[in-house]
Amino acid sequence: MTLQGEYVPSPSKRSRDQVEVYESSNGREGNDLNGMPVIIVTCKGAQSGALRKVPLMRVEHDGEYLAVASMGGAPKNPVWYYNLKANPDVQLQDQGDKWDMTATELPEGDERAAWWDRAVAAYPPYADYQKKTDRRIPVFLLSKKS
Repeated sequence: MTLQGEYVPSPSKRSRDQVEVYESSNGREGNDLNGMPVIIVTCKGAQSGALRKVPLMRVEHDGEYLAVASMGGAPKNPVWYYNLKANPDVQLQDQGDKWDMTATELPEGDERAAWWDRAVAAYPPYADYQKKTDRRIPVFLLSKKS
C-alpha cells in the first residue's frame, strides 16, 4: 500500500471502534452496519496530512466502488469529502482484500445517475438522505490503480 503517514483515529467513537474491529479481524468482523456491508477507506487529511480511516457503505460494481458523502442527509459534507477532494489517492479494504485506488467525484450525468441507483439499491436510506438535504450528495468513484 502506498499511503504512508501517522494514523489519527476518528473522533467518532462508532467509526473508530468499527475500524479497529474491522482491521484487527481482517474484515471478518465489524464488516456491517445495521446488517448492510461496509468497507474501510483510508485517505490523507486535507489539512493535517494524517491518515484517516472511514467506514462507508459498500457500493460495488465490476471492481469499482462508490463513496457516498451523505452524512445522513446533513446540510454539509462529511470531513472525508474534503480529504478525497484534496488527496484522491486512497486505500480501500473490502473484508480481507485491499487495493490502492483513485477517487474521482462524479459530476451530474448518466454515469452518476447509474451509480446513484446502485448506491440506493445497496443502501436504501440514501434516497431519504437526499430528500432531507438541499445539497446534491456528492459521490466519488473509487477505481483501482493499475
